[in-house]
Amino acid sequence: MNLYNLIIQDKEELNLNEVYLSPDNRSEIVQLIKEHTYVKELQEYGLPVNNKILLQGSSGCGKTMTAKAVANALGKNIIILNLSNIVSSRIGETSQNIKMIFDKAAREKSVLFLDELDQIGKARGSDDKDVGEMRRLVNTLLQLIDYYPENALLICATNHPEIIDTALLRRFQMKINYILPSRDFLDEYYDHLLAKFPHELANIERRYEISFAEAKDYTFTVVKGKLIQKLEKEKDLKPNY
Repeated sequence: MNLYNLIIQDKEELNLNEVYLSPDNRSEIVQLIKEHTYVKELQEYGLPVNNKILLQGSSGCGKTMTAKAVANALGKNIIILNLSNIVSSRIGETSQNIKMIFDKAAREKSVLFLDELDQIGKARGSDDKDVGEMRRLVNTLLQLIDYYPENALLICATNHPEIIDTALLRRFQMKINYILPSRDFLDEYYDHLLAKFPHELANIERRYEISFAEAKDYTFTVVKGKLIQKLEKEKDLKPNY
């Protein structure tokens, strides 16, 4: 399989200010960016730079957006790999594909973003059809992470950290939790989404206990419906000469 067919092409550039994060998460991400900005100065004191990060928790709460924003802040290329798309029926081929992508990211000093880590990082000894092959796949991933260079950045994401192999979890220097936003935080997000619309479109019933992604999809769907109704009403009122 062609290496470039495995990588998700996404050229969107995001500023960290565009990503809604809890104060604690934002603080950790800002320090991560600063560590890589001052990497030489830190190394002079023998201080290691965190470059293996796990974003874990609820879907739609900003994990992918965070990875893009970090890459943009550092001026680095981002390589996005959804691990659910790379798993082959031949485990050896999957290992080789992942190794090629790690090598490319290390060579280019890129941000490597592995989404759905649980797809290949499941605890060894689970009830997979071929436990031996899956163990070898996890072992390959462990070795690649161990030797990943400090001047590149590995960010992984998972919605199910509880099923990931404990040895794999230990490789990450930072684990950042993403949870569903509070009511107040969602209100702030709704205000941001609706700010550019006139009152008659922005006045919508708000939903809570959902992710940012769900809130965005819901908001724009409702606003589009209101706008279409408004346009059709105006069309009907126009006189026919």
